[in-house]
This record gives sequence, C-alpha cells and structure tokens, in this order.
Amino acid sequence: MRLTVLVPGGSGQLGRDLAALASPAVEVVAPGSAELDVTLTGQVLASVGALAERAREAGSAPVVVNAAAYTAVDAAETDEERAFAVNADGPRVLAAACAARRVPLIHVSTDYVFPGDASQPYEPSDELGPRSAYGRTKAAGEDAVLGSGASSWVVRTAWLYGRSGSNFVKTMARLESSQKTLSVVDDQIGGPTWTADLAAGLLELASRVAAGDGPERRILHCTNAGAVSWCGFARAIFTHLGADPERVRPCTTAEFPRPAARPAYSVLSPASWKEAWLTPMRPWEEALDAYFAAE
Repeated sequence: MRLTVLVPGGSGQLGRDLAALASPAVEVVAPGSAELDVTLTGQVLASVGALAERAREAGSAPVVVNAAAYTAVDAAETDEERAFAVNADGPRVLAAACAARRVPLIHVSTDYVFPGDASQPYEPSDELGPRSAYGRTKAAGEDAVLGSGASSWVVRTAWLYGRSGSNFVKTMARLESSQKTLSVVDDQIGGPTWTADLAAGLLELASRVAAGDGPERRILHCTNAGAVSWCGFARAIFTHLGADPERVRPCTTAEFPRPAARPAYSVLSPASWKEAWLTPMRPWEEALDAYFAAE
C-alpha cells in the first residue's frame, strides 16, 4: 500500500529522519514550523485537507505523524503557556482536523509524562505524574489526541538524538574537544533513542495503521532497547570519539541543579511495541554504533 505521510515538525531531528525514509511507496511531506505552525488552526486545517486531497489524487493512504513539539525542557518552566500551545493545543487541533478528514494520526510523546519513581520499566497503562512543565504539556497533548475521536495512536519515546538539531550526543562531542573533564549526572536512568531507528518504527506503524491493521492498544512505547544513566551514555559517546571515557565524572542530580525536574528513572518497557507485532528496536549501544558509523 502506498502512503502519503504528513509530518508536522519536519525540520526537527525526528522530522528530518522521517523525511529521509521517503521512497517510491512512501511519500513524506515534512514542513517545518515556518510552513506549518501547529498553533495556527488555519494552517493545520489547510495542511490536513491538502494531505487528504494529495493522497486521493495519488491513490495512496494518508497518515499524519506529529513530530512537532516544544522540547526546551528548562525554558518551559517559565514559558509554559507557549509549551502548552505547541504540545497540547496544537495536537488537539491537529487531531480534530484528522477526525474530520478521517485521516489516522500518530502522535509522538515522551517519557517525561511519568514521575520517575519506578523501579522497573514503565508500561503504557502506568499512572502518569509529570514533574515538569514540559511533561505536563505533553501529557495534556496525549489526552487531547486520544479524546478527539480521531483514529489515533500515541507513541512515547525518550532521550532522542539524531544527525540534525541539538542533542546530548552533539553536546558531548563539542565538550569533549574543549574540556579536560566533564561531570554528568549518574542518577537519572533512561533509554537513549536514535531518531533514525524511531523514524523507521513510526513509518512501520503508519503502514499498519493505513492498512486498517493498527494496534488495539492506543499508547505504545518505542525506544532503543536497554537502559543507561546520562553518565554511562556520555562515557559511551566518548569511547566512540576515541577519548578516554574516564574523563566523564559521575555526579548527582543534586550537584547539577536545573530549572526543570527530571525523572530519576524513565525507562519505557518495549512490551507494547512487541505485542503489536512491530519490529523490536535494537539495543541503544548498537544504535549508537550505527550513528557514529554513518557520520
């Protein structure tokens, strides 16, 4: 089945990797916020309408994969209104437009919707408890999408890094060349996820959804497999850079205060993804290997 996929947030690191997977069977339209601002109702309605018409003319199935998000976690503490507009109001309008046009919607969310006090990986059904403005606005976005009446799925992911944009891997590479040692928190545990792998998973899900074979579970978790602390992740990055990983020194969250609280443990269980018969994500170590091999 041919697909025509609209990706709001197309200029971000995930959006770019989704666009890179376009093929003769999958057309990807990935506008940046300058072309499609999800906070502007008129632009959203026009873009979803254009998607439906484009797909009809091409004889393909339309799907929206929403990668637009306000991701400045610390800035959101003092700019929650803007974060809410992008992360909650935008998805609400997008979902309503999809419902009206009968276009399926896949909405990307985050591990930060959880409180981070678990001792085992979070399942989609676990109780939410965001500890930051960013997490609250993303949780509100999930509710808006799932309560819209649209044929919709929420895919939570975590700790994204890609070839474009700003991310932890790029920050570590920059600091490695300018600092003798780094202190990185060792008491926050999560699942680093390469956007190229996530993009492939989202398009696989989109294909299933378009074929009318979408998973019964409406919330799925998708990260590269395994878990590590930020410090452990930084040391792995240093190793790939040919630098001594011992230059990365562990510290506690209390020693490195930030405006927004981070979940101490936000590992997402892969069970829902596997139970939906979607291709399991490879371990984060293998994904990081592939990331550096592709540079």
